[in-house]
Amino acid sequence: MSDSNTDKPDELAGTEQPFVQHLMELRDRMIKAVIAIGVAAAVLAIFPGPAALYDIMAQPLINSLPAGSKLIAINVISPFVVPIKILFMAAFMIALPVVLYQVWAFVAPGLYSHEKKLVMPLVVSSTVLFFVGVAFCYYVVFGQVFHFIQSFAPKSITATPDIEEYLSFVLGMFLAFGLAFEVPIAVILLVRMGVLTVAQLREYRGYFWVAAAIGTALVTPPDAGSMIMLLGVVGGLYEVGIIAAQMFVKHTKAPVEPETDTEVAKSETP
Repeated sequence: MSDSNTDKPDELAGTEQPFVQHLMELRDRMIKAVIAIGVAAAVLAIFPGPAALYDIMAQPLINSLPAGSKLIAINVISPFVVPIKILFMAAFMIALPVVLYQVWAFVAPGLYSHEKKLVMPLVVSSTVLFFVGVAFCYYVVFGQVFHFIQSFAPKSITATPDIEEYLSFVLGMFLAFGLAFEVPIAVILLVRMGVLTVAQLREYRGYFWVAAAIGTALVTPPDAGSMIMLLGVVGGLYEVGIIAAQMFVKHTKAPVEPETDTEVAKSETP
């Protein structure tokens, strides 16, 4: 009879590293991520430029204002600081796949093979879903929200929003919609970690819709159209998450370990 500890293959064999070496690798990964962001920022600074980036971000609001209207800058340094913030925000989003890859490369040696099958697809899909959420907010939601707000403005008022206030509003909306589109990832993780089962997710569907309606009402402006759109999208993504969770759980299970000689002998003993 052989020893079970020696016969069982270890997927992590040879991956142990000293603590200092882990810190050095983490430093190198962080440097690569920062370089990726810096390169993206340098490219964006040349074309289209910080000012043009802010103009692109402000376009949905400008389109809803009266002809010839512009945003204003209350603080003296706002015309310089705000476009720079937009530049680095856009650079981070462009470099996000590289940043997430560095995170993945750092933690991958400590994962089993069946866990690696789960992590990488989730990293890629979560990145794509976040970008889709931001794009949905910019191209669909902003236009309806700003037209709705301006339709309530009295004729005696000239709307001249501040560029810093608009930046804060945009970042908050981008974050809210980007995270809202991560619902399938959250559903998959809940099922994979054993917090909920697919059957329970279907059973709690009604509670989710109620919670989603409250959440969308809180994060969206007072516009029924945008709230209904976001609620429909989040609800649809919930259903997609249930289907995806079934597939992920099926294909990322830990391999079944064969019975050792000791275990077989114990089972055969009367």
